[in-house]
Amino acid sequence: MRWIAHTAASALAPVAEAADALAGALPGAAQRQRASLGSTAHRPWLLPARPWAMGQSWCDLLFAHWPVPAEQIRAHVAPELELDLFDGEAWVSVTPFEVRGTRVRGVLPPPVLSRFPELNVRTYVTVADRPGIWFFSLDAASSLAVMAARAAYRLPYFRAAMAIDAPDEPWIEYRSERTDPRGAPAAFRGRYRARGGHRHADPGSLEAWLVERYRLYTVDGGRVYAGDIHHRPWTLQDAEADIEANTMAAPVGLDLDGEPLVQYAARQDVVFWPLVRIEAG
Repeated sequence: MRWIAHTAASALAPVAEAADALAGALPGAAQRQRASLGSTAHRPWLLPARPWAMGQSWCDLLFAHWPVPAEQIRAHVAPELELDLFDGEAWVSVTPFEVRGTRVRGVLPPPVLSRFPELNVRTYVTVADRPGIWFFSLDAASSLAVMAARAAYRLPYFRAAMAIDAPDEPWIEYRSERTDPRGAPAAFRGRYRARGGHRHADPGSLEAWLVERYRLYTVDGGRVYAGDIHHRPWTLQDAEADIEANTMAAPVGLDLDGEPLVQYAARQDVVFWPLVRIEAG
C-alpha cells in the first residue's frame, strides 16, 4: 500500500508543480511562498528531494523566549528525542502570530479559511545532528486547521478563542484562551510592537539558534517523525512586549516568569513537507 501511494504521489508531482507555477504567477501569498524556495544558502541542510505539500505566511509574530533548567522539561519531551541546549540551558518559546495564505500546493489560498490566529509553545530538540522543534502545544482559532494538523502532522493542536487587534498602532493586542477539552486550560493576553531596524540573526548567536529551525519532530506510538519546513532567513526587529497573562506552559508544569527575550517579525513565508518516519538514536 505504501508503494502504491508513493508511486501515485510521484506520478502526480509534475501536475502539482505545474498547477503551483500557475498559482505562484499571481501576486500574493502563493507567489511569496513559492519564491522562498529560491533562497537556500542559509539552510543547515539541503531541501528535501520529495515535493512540498503546503504553504503559509506567518504575520505579526512575537518570539518570547525563556531559559529553563533542562530537568524541568525533560519529562515532557518524548524520550526518543535529545534536548537541544544552548550553553547548557534549555529554552521554551511562546509565539503568538496570525496565519495567512494557508494553501495546499497547486492552489491559491481559499478566502476566509486561510487566515486565523495561532499561538505555539515550543522547546528545542535534535536528532542525528539535525536541530528542530518540539511543540508542547499549538492553539488555533480555526477548527478546520486544528483537525487537519492533528491528522497530517500528529501535533497537539487545540481549538482556542482568539483575537488580534491593533487599536493603538503600532501595538498589537493578542488574546487567546483554550476552549478545546482535549487540552488543559491555557491562556495568553498581552500586547507587543516592533522597535528599531530590521536585521538577520548573527550565525552562531543565541538568537539564530532560537529562530533558524527547519524541522519539527513529533513522536507517535514510539515512532519518530520529522516534518521539514523552509523559509528565508528570519527578518527580525527588536520588540517591546507587555504580557498581562501567560499560562500557556502551565500544562507542562512551567511558570514562565521573568522578562523574556523577545523579537518581532512582520512576515515569514513558509512551505511544509509531509511527515516522514525517521530513526532516532
